[in-house]
Amino acid sequence: MSKPKIAIFDFACCEGCQLQIVNLEEGILDLLGVADVVEWREARSEQSEEYDIAIIEGSITRPQDEEKLKVIRSRAKILIALGACATMGGVNKLKNNFDLDEVKKCVYKEDSTKPHLATAMTKGCDEVVKVDFKIHGCPIHRKEFVYIVKSLLLGKTPEIPDYPICVECKANGNPCLWDYGQICLGPITRAGCDARCPSNGSRCFGCRGYVSNPNVDAAKDVMLKYNLNVDDLKSKMVLFGSSQEPTL
Repeated sequence: MSKPKIAIFDFACCEGCQLQIVNLEEGILDLLGVADVVEWREARSEQSEEYDIAIIEGSITRPQDEEKLKVIRSRAKILIALGACATMGGVNKLKNNFDLDEVKKCVYKEDSTKPHLATAMTKGCDEVVKVDFKIHGCPIHRKEFVYIVKSLLLGKTPEIPDYPICVECKANGNPCLWDYGQICLGPITRAGCDARCPSNGSRCFGCRGYVSNPNVDAAKDVMLKYNLNVDDLKSKMVLFGSSQEPTL
């Protein structure tokens, strides 16, 4: 029986999430024992038009990228968005808050008029094609990546957390960073990273996206407790939350 074929593609990103896969080191061998990686630019020069699972890192920023993603989707039985750029547009989506022509001039200067630099809104993968599963984070959590991919290879549906980071903070015995003057997005951000940032003394930046039904009332109560307002919270949400802020 042939192994399932996996292809990994990247669009507009820093490729840090793919580096997290490389950082699995010996753990990669476990995956290779049950699947064949047939395309992965960071690791091999070969390419393939046949694959069962497509893993996409990066946001979609050009019309030609949209077309390429649609082709990948048509060939893949399962498509996984890898990391914040792919799952929701990531930091790249900040440009959508500005005039796109001005953004292009700022970045490319005298080269901004070159035809291949088409002006387009930044999109997450699911704004272009159907995404079957999302591996959240910037960067992703390695253990979660292994869990999700292994589950799919075994024919199981992985369970993606849909409760806030605060749950993991409490489980880890972390002090609340709001008590230390940090505006933390833990109350509205999806868990699954084992509260990586708060556990190391840094507020949650919201890189895993928001839970499906964020408890905005609880978030407002926290802000009132610390004499803050909705705008204070929204100013922190924009880094990873452009065009997808929950109603506060």
